[in-house]
Amino acid sequence: QVRLVESGGGIVQPGGSLRLSCAASENILSFNAMGWYRQVPGKEREFVAAISSGGTLYYEDPVKGRFTISRDTAKNTMYLQMNNLKLEDTAMYYCAVIGKLTEPPRYDYWGQGTQVTVSS
Repeated sequence: QVRLVESGGGIVQPGGSLRLSCAASENILSFNAMGWYRQVPGKEREFVAAISSGGTLYYEDPVKGRFTISRDTAKNTMYLQMNNLKLEDTAMYYCAVIGKLTEPPRYDYWGQGTQVTVSS
């Protein structure tokens, strides 16, 4: 069983920045891909960004140019650098292991989530 632990969420003003971390219990290069997702109450969980084992990057349009996904394989950790945060970025952010890059993707594991709140 793979364990994923997110951290780095918090409360920030519009235009501010946060860096989220997702620490995995095993070699992250053994996964097909890893990704970040977010969810607000009453809505479906939505894709934010992902990185494949080979380093291919994927971003949802609303975060392009503002968010950057990266990883440190020595630490088995994936990051999401979030800059120029907007009110609509407020959500619970989740880390996931993606077992198969299909439509819909196959999600093998999820973290517990970390809350990001953007407020003026």
